[in-house]
Amino acid sequence: MMMNRLSRRHFIASSLALLTPRVSPAFASDKPPKPPKPKSTPPASGNPYQGPSGSAGVTLLSPAAVSQGGIGSGATTLVLYDVTGEFGWLGELYGIMGANLVSHFGGWTAQPVTRYVAGQMNQYSAVVYFGSTYDEPLPVAFLDDVLAGGRPVVWVADNIWQLTNRWAALNPGGSFAAAYGWMWSSFDFSTVAEVVYQGTSLRRYSANAAGILNYGEYSPSVVLAFAVRADGTRFPWAVRSRNLTYLGENPFVFMVEGDRGLAFEDMLFDALAPSTAERHQALVRLEDITPADDPASLRAVADYLFSRGVPFGFGVISRYLDPFGTFNAGVPEDIRLRESPEIVAALRYLQQRGGVMIEHGFTHQYATVRNPYNAVSGDDFEFYRVVENADHTLNFVGPLAEDSEKWARGRLDEAEKEFKAAKLDVPRIFEFPHYAASAADYRAVAGQFTTRWERSLYFRGLLSGGTIDPTRVAGQRFSYVVQDVYGSKVLPENLGSIEPEVFFQFPQRFPEDILGDAQRVRVVRDGFASFYFHPFLDIGYLRETVEGLQAAGWTFVSPASL
Repeated sequence: MMMNRLSRRHFIASSLALLTPRVSPAFASDKPPKPPKPKSTPPASGNPYQGPSGSAGVTLLSPAAVSQGGIGSGATTLVLYDVTGEFGWLGELYGIMGANLVSHFGGWTAQPVTRYVAGQMNQYSAVVYFGSTYDEPLPVAFLDDVLAGGRPVVWVADNIWQLTNRWAALNPGGSFAAAYGWMWSSFDFSTVAEVVYQGTSLRRYSANAAGILNYGEYSPSVVLAFAVRADGTRFPWAVRSRNLTYLGENPFVFMVEGDRGLAFEDMLFDALAPSTAERHQALVRLEDITPADDPASLRAVADYLFSRGVPFGFGVISRYLDPFGTFNAGVPEDIRLRESPEIVAALRYLQQRGGVMIEHGFTHQYATVRNPYNAVSGDDFEFYRVVENADHTLNFVGPLAEDSEKWARGRLDEAEKEFKAAKLDVPRIFEFPHYAASAADYRAVAGQFTTRWERSLYFRGLLSGGTIDPTRVAGQRFSYVVQDVYGSKVLPENLGSIEPEVFFQFPQRFPEDILGDAQRVRVVRDGFASFYFHPFLDIGYLRETVEGLQAAGWTFVSPASL
């Protein structure tokens, strides 16, 4: 049966967030008061793309450093993060996300900042430090090495007052502001929905009440980006002087498409690959193709993309299941690729037209369980348990009951059999259904595929070792190719999909939205504009997006080339 439906696709694709909890105010002359806990707290659902669930944290006991290679030209990065206090667990998540980004430039080592030893940064090209615990006990050796200026340092958010205090102790009677061109004053809790970087207005989630560090004085020459208040006034969001780049807040907190995290992604080039030439490439993926789809619509989309000289990827679900007959008048359906010769012929046609086939799970649903909606392929999650709350938000419960690397490998093996039975080459790139999986599932995929093309989930424990904690999780997207902490190359998808209809809390998204965010992505000097499209939609949406990107100077490339 050929389906004619609007599927509930990639719910988690359009919004990424991570909330930094704070504690009650306290005042001191040598540091700003602690920001209060934000009013916008994570939802009870525990959706990793809205913020970590729960508020109680367990202090990590200085886990050892973790090192990994990258994909860049040889730069190396020391990633430092906080681990103490009630919310010390957040530091590891930020460290993971930072390590993922710097892998684009080369290898990295990530460790708690409390383990830093004198001279350590001199072994690396640059240092990135994420301050997430107010008054984390920073080693004096770290502060002294930052001030010595031997390596570029990107300092994010908290504890910059420890550095300025150390400078004052080493330079009695001197002025940090005179030496560096800026000096912090206090946290600013104004409503800020915009950050301007390189003349481009980037989004910021306006309900993010964590605060941004403001300045008592600064030279305009050191400002990299400005935070813009609701009344139009502005103050520095990021500054740079000498070897030090400082961001007044964590860009991983409450991320959305086209937001100020793009500025951070680009600033890393200055520290790790400053000679990188500007280049703007684009990727497009056709999504959720099943053995029950309409081959004519697939051919039409392939013909259009070929006519525009656009290579593309296409994600294939090799077995279609509708166990309750949701889209077949109550009659269950089970259709495999080998049983759908017209679809198989269409897939070969896509390849002839420049398409690269992507393995998009096995069934893209979970047994006969509504996970969370109807157990239909393309609508439900396959590798992660999710339920719908009464208000239609999603509760990311955690790994499936039977989840393990062995179980996940079994799903991959079944998909491989289907491709081979249909006499199709097994795809070399993988995409998790709805961008959600457990750490064990990511490890299984890393063992059989070199590359994923998606946004991904990352869990506490990946750096600190021991048991993975699925209740401490963050979602991340990228604007360039990385090699993430699971050891896989990850191709970027950073613009989401075209969605002409509202589905509960998930908004409409039209070509103009994709194009607007692509314009924001251009601040990343070697970034991608990457989106996906469901072939059952009106091809006019695809035409408007593709031609809009080409007119704006984006060059489409094949995922196989990456």
